[in-house]
Amino acid sequence: METNIRFNHQDLVEKSKSGDSSSQYQLYSLYVNAMYNVSMRFLGTKEDAEDIVQDSFVEAFKKLETFKYESTFGAWLKRIVINKSINYLKAKRIKYTEFDGNERDIDDEEPNYEVDTVEIEKVKKGIALLSLGYRQIINLYLLEGYDHVEIGEILGISTSTSKSQYHRAKKKLIQIIKEL
Repeated sequence: METNIRFNHQDLVEKSKSGDSSSQYQLYSLYVNAMYNVSMRFLGTKEDAEDIVQDSFVEAFKKLETFKYESTFGAWLKRIVINKSINYLKAKRIKYTEFDGNERDIDDEEPNYEVDTVEIEKVKKGIALLSLGYRQIINLYLLEGYDHVEIGEILGISTSTSKSQYHRAKKKLIQIIKEL
């Protein structure tokens, strides 16, 4: 079954490359909701997320010839959505606190926080209440699965800044959740 799904998507991509608008619409329908959710996690505003998703699909269809099946179409499209969301936030001048070396070293090892089981809704609300910079780091690291080296490359910050921002964001998120 998995092979058929992948084949069908590949078939849709190939037809879309040749300009078949019906196939493009089918790809759009398959991925629009997931890409909207990705963008919403970064931007937090419905209208901004909708705009970014539309721009992402336009760009994806324009650059479809560059898609070489090195990943799934969905992963390729998701990268476009994330990059457009981040660029949008950069344009709004989201600032990060640079790691100055005077802070205690940040372990790569995750500390075990004693936090009671928290409802997903509280976590979602907590993430939404974070500053945009913190929310961006949390989204990239925890939800999208990027490591700190990749986050540094995506955001144009150092790996140590990514780590320090992540730890600050996580600490702030835990504080927010406890207050909810």
